[in-house]
Parts: sequence; structure tokens; C-alpha cells
Amino acid sequence: MDPRLEHILYPASEPFDRGWLAVGSGHEIYYEQLGRRDGPAVVFLHGGPGGGGDVNARRLFDASRWRIVLFDQRGAGRSRPFASLVDNTTWHLVEDIERLRRHLGIGRWLVFGGSWGSTLALSYAETHPEPVSALVLRGIFLVRKKEVDWFYQQGASEMFPDRWREFIAPIPEAERGDLLAAYHRGLNSGDPGRERELARSWSVWEGATSSLLANPEREKTFGADSFAPALARIETHYFVNRGFFRAETQLLDDVGRIRHIPAVIIHGRYDVVCPLVSAFDLAARWPEAELRVVPDAGHAAFEPGIAAELVAATARLMQDAS
Repeated sequence: MDPRLEHILYPASEPFDRGWLAVGSGHEIYYEQLGRRDGPAVVFLHGGPGGGGDVNARRLFDASRWRIVLFDQRGAGRSRPFASLVDNTTWHLVEDIERLRRHLGIGRWLVFGGSWGSTLALSYAETHPEPVSALVLRGIFLVRKKEVDWFYQQGASEMFPDRWREFIAPIPEAERGDLLAAYHRGLNSGDPGRERELARSWSVWEGATSSLLANPEREKTFGADSFAPALARIETHYFVNRGFFRAETQLLDDVGRIRHIPAVIIHGRYDVVCPLVSAFDLAARWPEAELRVVPDAGHAAFEPGIAAELVAATARLMQDAS
């Protein structure tokens, strides 16, 4: 981890509660709680989809004040079964969040999500606005075709041509006209060796491009067998199905349901994974939300500038909750 983060993040703390919650179709989602048992609640929604939780996410919140809830979405991280696509859609995840809230006896909570987590946070809040006290959204991703094409067909490829060559290398040249479809086929081919190769390639591309400066530690994590298969299989599953939205503008079209909810939108100026225009498009529909553009950052939550804005946002919202 960048040593500058030690002066930004809160001290590490351990959960006071953890377990698995059965949510149907054989899925059990892992969850944990830490911090102050009687404090205002916050739920952290990880990226991907399929990325799983990160223990460093615990440090984005003041554990002496917040009741912090983290969980791994279906098929991701410590949830079971690993990398499963069965009944794994945006709307299953939305209802999992609501089921977890009820299971934990939480009335209202701040919903905090980055990258795909911002997508899921918007989906949840627009479906269940009543329990949402506030939103903190980072690295906005709306699953529009232009966003997916930018990162997986042409766009980001022009900025990282060296890493792009590695990304397309496992795909036969005749199939490169639709790389998302080619990866999706290969990751569901039933050939374990082929699936492992493609999962690592897909995942490392994302890890290599997520921050303004290279981060070999992140690339190693993204390429691991404990991480890459879930990220690659679940992401391609969601993206070929366009996020399971009725229209690619659904999240923007339904912002009216949540404009009364306090919100902070944080986005890196040089985000290659989820370009800044998506944050501007969301803010244009939601003038009440506070948009914070970090001038020296890419996509990753744990770049110092982004981490500082995330910590500051939750601190301000804690004052409002107190």
C-alpha cells in the first residue's frame, strides 16, 4: 500500500461479527460488521462485479463512530459458491443488500460504492430509497455500451497499448472484433486451462490500468487464482447482458427517485477504466449531489487523492448523522 495512505486512512480494526447469509439458489454471501455497534450504519459495496471485498476498505470509515457493514456479492470473494453465475444479476444483488439490512436489524444506512459498486449503489437506492440515508459514489460506471466498448474494445487501448497487446493476445485474431463476446465464450468453455488463462488476462488488464501510476501489487492480486476467475466470469456475464437493465440509461432516467438523498460523487480526472464523463452525466441529472473531481488520480479507491476525498465525505456525512 502507498505509504501516504497511512496518514489518510483510519486505523485497522477487526470485525465484531461475521458470517454467511443464505440468499437463495444455493448462494451464501459472506458479511462482516465492525466499528460501533450502536453507531450510524454504512454498507460498503465492492467493485467488479465479482471483485470481492478488500480488508483495506474497513479503513475508509471511523470505527469509533460508524457501524460498518461489508459483504461479498454473489460468487465473489468469500461468498459461496465461488464464481457462480446462477441467478447472479443486478436485481438479485439489490435484493441481497436489502435482505442483509433486515437480517442485521438496521433501519437506515449510508450506501458507499465505487466502480461497479457505484452502479449497484444507484440500483439499490433507486429501488429501495427509504433505507438510504446518504450515498458516497466513486468512479461512476453506468454500464452503457460506450463505457464497456471504451475499456474492452477501443479507447483505453490507445492509452495503454503495451498492456492492450497482452489483453488481446489470448484471443484469436478472427474473434477480436468483439472481445467481450470472445472472452465470455472462452470463460464458459468448460476447458479449465483455457478459462484460467483468460481469467488472468481479463483481470490483469483491469488491475494494470486502474491507477495513475503502475501498481505491481494490485496486478499480482488481480492475477491470482483466488480473485481472477470470479472477476472475469462475473464481469463478462454482466456486461454481455448490459447489466440486466431495461435500458442502458436506466440509472440516469431513475435519478429522480433519489435526488432528495444527500450524495457525494468522487471521480479521478484520469480514470481510464470508467472515464470522468459518466460522473458528469450523472451530476447533470442530479444537481443536488456534490461532485468532487480528483485532479491527480485514476480509478482506484486507494490512490491518495481519492482515498482522502472518500474519508472526508464520510466524515462530513457523519456530522449530518450525529
